[in-house]
Amino acid sequence: MTESENQRTLIDLDEAALMLEHPAQDIRGRSVYDRDGHALGTIEGLIVDEAERKVRFLRIGSGGFLGFGKTARLVPVDAITRITDDAVHLDRSKEHVAGSDPYDPQVMPVSDFYRRLYEHYGYVPFWAAGYVYPYPPPPPPWPSTTT
Repeated sequence: MTESENQRTLIDLDEAALMLEHPAQDIRGRSVYDRDGHALGTIEGLIVDEAERKVRFLRIGSGGFLGFGKTARLVPVDAITRITDDAVHLDRSKEHVAGSDPYDPQVMPVSDFYRRLYEHYGYVPFWAAGYVYPYPPPPPPWPSTTT
């Protein structure tokens, strides 16, 4: 498949009658924290590969008041380091996430937006040859047995 063929399959899970490949991947509503433990916002949506039913991006909402003035940003699932019952932790800083373009699918072509996101975060795009899906995230390291 070409880059554009893959990118056209991405949809917002909130706008589709679609089930994920693994229901445990539905992490909407959880708080998001950066690598230093700073709060980034809440997962308000999941951008899903329609054909494979896999989450490709988290749609994180932050700021605003009563839903007005809120900024949405997409973060590739590759940035997830840990998921708990109520939170998702990322491997990037708050500043790095804030430095990405805000998400507004009506402003720029989404294929260009996705390409720029992967460049910003430094991950291999999901449509590239050899891409390996990161879910589930790697397990935490085992406790040290040395004293």
